[in-house]
Amino acid sequence: MAFENKFIQQRIEKAQLLRDAGFNPYSNDSQRNTTIEKYLNVNSDIVEKEDQRDENRHYCVSGRIKFLRIMGKASFVKIEDESGMLQIYVARDNLPEGFYNTIFKKNIEVGDIIEVNGYPFVTGKGELSLHVNDFKLLTKAIAPLPEKFHGVTDKEIRYRKRYLDLIMNADVRKTFKIRSKVISLTRRFFEDKGFLEVETPMMHPIAGGANAKPFVTHHNALGIDRFLRIAPELYLKRLIVGGFEAVFEINRNFRNEGMDATHNPEFTSIEFYWAYKTYKDLIEITKEYFQYLFEHLNLPTLLPYGEMEINFDNFTEIPLIESLTTIGGVPAEVVNEKEKIIDFLKSKNLTVKPGMNLGQLQGELFDEFVEKKLIDPTFITEYPVEISPLARRSDDNPEITERFELFIAGREIANAFSELNDPVDQYERFKGQVDAKDAGDDEAHEMDEDFIDALSYGMAPTAGQGIGMDRLVMLLTNEHSIRDVLLFPAMKPIHNEEKTTEEE
Repeated sequence: MAFENKFIQQRIEKAQLLRDAGFNPYSNDSQRNTTIEKYLNVNSDIVEKEDQRDENRHYCVSGRIKFLRIMGKASFVKIEDESGMLQIYVARDNLPEGFYNTIFKKNIEVGDIIEVNGYPFVTGKGELSLHVNDFKLLTKAIAPLPEKFHGVTDKEIRYRKRYLDLIMNADVRKTFKIRSKVISLTRRFFEDKGFLEVETPMMHPIAGGANAKPFVTHHNALGIDRFLRIAPELYLKRLIVGGFEAVFEINRNFRNEGMDATHNPEFTSIEFYWAYKTYKDLIEITKEYFQYLFEHLNLPTLLPYGEMEINFDNFTEIPLIESLTTIGGVPAEVVNEKEKIIDFLKSKNLTVKPGMNLGQLQGELFDEFVEKKLIDPTFITEYPVEISPLARRSDDNPEITERFELFIAGREIANAFSELNDPVDQYERFKGQVDAKDAGDDEAHEMDEDFIDALSYGMAPTAGQGIGMDRLVMLLTNEHSIRDVLLFPAMKPIHNEEKTTEEE
């Protein structure tokens, strides 16, 4: 911290003056007995009283000073705790002799955390306030808050100094409270359905469970590299092999990929696996899950999101190939021919990676021409087997899988499928992924022989699903950058963060 900053230095000097006067600027003897929200609710009745005060009620509240208007013999102060904002009235004659002029007026500033005792009263403007009889400084803030009372608006500062963002922006605190509640409700929903919450490793010997580029770390005790997990899928399915029939995990995943409005290198998801079920059952439980969230969060099912309006009463299903023509406008004669897809993409000035198979090209068509058009909740089903290495083939058409992805507001929210439990088929698909990696696809899946061994002992027919919690919270809070729903998002390093391990 730059203690040489003159404003910080002035506040450090004031903290010392308080010590010299016998006041600890960092005391730890708070006697708070109510929150601001409770204080306002309990005393709302006196607003209607003629005398507009009740000296028989006594309260002790604490909070950070957000506004300070010092006058000759009295001052109005606004303090804030996690629950809300309260105006307090500090009068010279109600405090110990000399305190108001020598301590309060000279040393108390915006940003300080204080504790006050007093009784409720209503100002002439009708604002329920607290008349202070006793005043105590709990924490002296030596760094001044931003001057703008409405909050921090520079997003770079907001993300790097989230603590400052939370101090200044009540709406930001509200967003993260909703996030916490979504996680809690998700856990309760699946527990009530009979699912068992489990924990699986964060460091994997093989980067598996999804197609993504992993982060690599080194395990000193074992003397080997490990991969931060890109997904918990293969470990959760091992538990199904072991005899658990319904498991879930809410935790972080790590993918060493690009950053944009919907991608952060570490993100939170729930993955759950359900024995003796199919992906069709997952469609139904997903609808139930959204209904549960909306009911418990008191949200309207017609939800605004930017300029869009999403109807959460309107869940639809459509196969991927069908969506290319009916939603994406791709000519029907193109969608099932590899060379025609390549020519079509090139005609739209889109780059085609060499060596892409039919399924991958169909996926490219979907990404370019369909995804952004899916506003209301849409289950895209029947994915090509080439882009679904862990999903079960359809009995009716072995070229497609029993899989869906849920899209809302033009982006993927969930991925699910009936799980592949044929160990021989799984082995062959892993081999195909290895060939793709050898050909230069650094996101292709690794061979996981231990997982093949696990499947060899028999895994019950199972359906599994992953839901991106960050993107879900974005939807529910009308936020349009993933960094606005992550307390501490990944940021480009600044000058004092650029040192590498080797340099250290």
